[in-house]
Amino acid sequence: VLVLMVMKGSGDSQVGWLPKQALAWYASTVTDTADSDLQAVNLGLADRVVLVTGGVRGVGAGISKVFDDQGATVVTCARRPVEGLAYDFHSCDIRDDDAVKSMIGAIISDHGRLDVVVNNAGGSPHVPAADASAKFSRKILELNFLGALSVSTHANAVMQSQESGGSIVNITSVSGRRPTPGTVAYGAAKAGMENMTATLAVEWAPKVRVNSVVVGMVETEQSELFYGDADSIAAISKNVPLGRLAKPSDIGWATAFLASEAASYISGASLEVHGGGEPPHYLSTTTADIK
Repeated sequence: VLVLMVMKGSGDSQVGWLPKQALAWYASTVTDTADSDLQAVNLGLADRVVLVTGGVRGVGAGISKVFDDQGATVVTCARRPVEGLAYDFHSCDIRDDDAVKSMIGAIISDHGRLDVVVNNAGGSPHVPAADASAKFSRKILELNFLGALSVSTHANAVMQSQESGGSIVNITSVSGRRPTPGTVAYGAAKAGMENMTATLAVEWAPKVRVNSVVVGMVETEQSELFYGDADSIAAISKNVPLGRLAKPSDIGWATAFLASEAASYISGASLEVHGGGEPPHYLSTTTADIK
């Protein structure tokens, strides 16, 4: 059962670098988006030029694949390429503003325009705050917040000059909305990305729309690094109202929707893709009759 609740305005009548323990949502190379029920969906993204940062592994690979399946020209960037991907690739450390500026310039030189940017690159190893050095925390903030701001700023300069403008989608995380033990700088950066989304949506309108996808738990080829073995993943999945972890393609479809004309009046929004969220832990232990 799918229920959509539409809230009308008051003027309307109201009728019902990846170490083993690494990144939360950036773990492995996953390119399977074989959702047979969605193969006929056409979001009108054919021939759009789309940059997906970190678009060669994990969730980023899933995002790239959805855009590619929709007929878009996909450009990816990361510090290191992955063999066998059929996308344009730029080696770029998004923490380096000059490198980002050069990459955006190269994309325009190669393709003539840039229609969509997906700020996906990021993540953090698990390090308790008391053990994290100032240098470590600074690098996490640079990767997960300042890097995305740099990419967005240089992309916006191009999009503002295009008749069709452009769309920027930031991949954020539920880690920015709840305590994140062991990844405090990462959680803070993701919270900052949501504020950045809302702010840039105002500053860069009407030519450029800016939205974010708030990602929950995602199952990838290296899920055991974060969620344990198959039995552990099955147990964790029972805590998700929809009964499973997300697939990279779930994030890809949400991102592609926000980038498409179907979302032409959506800007400054945060779309939660977390299967209904994670119920409070006390519900599993309380003796009160509220289950």
